[in-house]
Amino acid sequence: MAFPCDRNGNFLSFKRLYHYYRTLAPELPNNFRDMEPLFSAVICGCNAGLFREALHEVYIPRIQRGNGSFAANVLGARGTLLSALACFFEHGRWGSLVEAGAEGQMLDAEEEAGHLITAIKGMGAPEAGLCYERAESLARSLKRFPSFYLALVGQWRHSLNTDKLSATLQIAKRLYALAQEKNDSSLLIGACASLAPTLHYLGDFEASGQWAIRGVQLWRSLGARSSLVGVDNAAVGILCHKALFDAHIGDITSSRATMAEAISLAQELKDMYSLAMTLGVAARLEIGERNLAEVERYSSDVIELSTRHHFGYWLAVGSIFRGWARSVSGDTAEGNLWVEQGIKDFRATGTVLGLPIYLSLQAQALHLARPRLRPARSGDSVGLVRGGVGLGEVASLLRDRNLLRVRQSPRGAYRVGFRFVRTCTTDAGIQSL
Repeated sequence: MAFPCDRNGNFLSFKRLYHYYRTLAPELPNNFRDMEPLFSAVICGCNAGLFREALHEVYIPRIQRGNGSFAANVLGARGTLLSALACFFEHGRWGSLVEAGAEGQMLDAEEEAGHLITAIKGMGAPEAGLCYERAESLARSLKRFPSFYLALVGQWRHSLNTDKLSATLQIAKRLYALAQEKNDSSLLIGACASLAPTLHYLGDFEASGQWAIRGVQLWRSLGARSSLVGVDNAAVGILCHKALFDAHIGDITSSRATMAEAISLAQELKDMYSLAMTLGVAARLEIGERNLAEVERYSSDVIELSTRHHFGYWLAVGSIFRGWARSVSGDTAEGNLWVEQGIKDFRATGTVLGLPIYLSLQAQALHLARPRLRPARSGDSVGLVRGGVGLGEVASLLRDRNLLRVRQSPRGAYRVGFRFVRTCTTDAGIQSL
């Protein structure tokens, strides 16, 4: 049984407990029950002031198995991991380690904390941003380029979900410049995986698609093991962005094939966070096709996986998607409960990106539950947005008039639709879409 952090206790007793628990467990436990003494050893070691020993003798090699993230991905013990890792920091102040001086140890702890907080609390968690900023500084001073690059990826992900997209684009360009400087194709995959979504949300869909295509081509030439892995796998991410681009230009067959490849790769890598991401993106794509059965299936899978592995962000997204599917299917009461809870949980992650999309799904669900509220003619769309009607109503009106999807020139149609909605939201004072 793990002890709480208590640095005012008997240091000698905690030191003895540290050595006891680290020898009690098998060298490399393969289940949570056998792993539990090692968590106790980490906490007791920190309470005894043995921070370096706890981190480098137990936590990294025996609990997480180096870069394998064994306890996180295989055992799904992220909550327990985060509780143990918190003992290396000042009273839960992420970004402020208890023991200064050992910069390598500090970097490892900051990097691990950033990854875990992002997975559990969400990509917009402010604590994750602090950890990645500190990790970048430490990695630069230690000249540990892989850690520096992953810390920068972490900052990009946090910025994408919380900051202005212009700032996010600058970080993505830094990643690309670093990859070019190193002439490393695996780093270029990560850079493509940052540029593609950033440009997508900025509205430059053609450029976004070009970066996604380039990233997929690089990955196919290198293989799955060539890309760096932080919170998620860059190769899986770039496949998801390619699938989104295919859907946006109306090639749903190619989109589904690419999405299936992304899911298969995440399963092959046993990367549970990347798998949750692929299932969430797959559900989002099927919403665009009004394929309710598939939306229900994918959202159920992402809810089950996220519940088991404590993925706060994807659990919220899965709940929204499931609620939308059930509302559209006719079960509006239960559907709206799922959507409402999902929106609440999504806001709790601190993430801004995507919120208008999820609010639009909530607007659709509420509209179905209140049939007396009928959308006005498409010519009244701007007035509706200015009057406070959700973006989903505008998007629905645009779809009804075939502005977002047409068989001829789908790229042009999508740009027209996006610009129309963006104009409406700008006039309404909405800054993020």
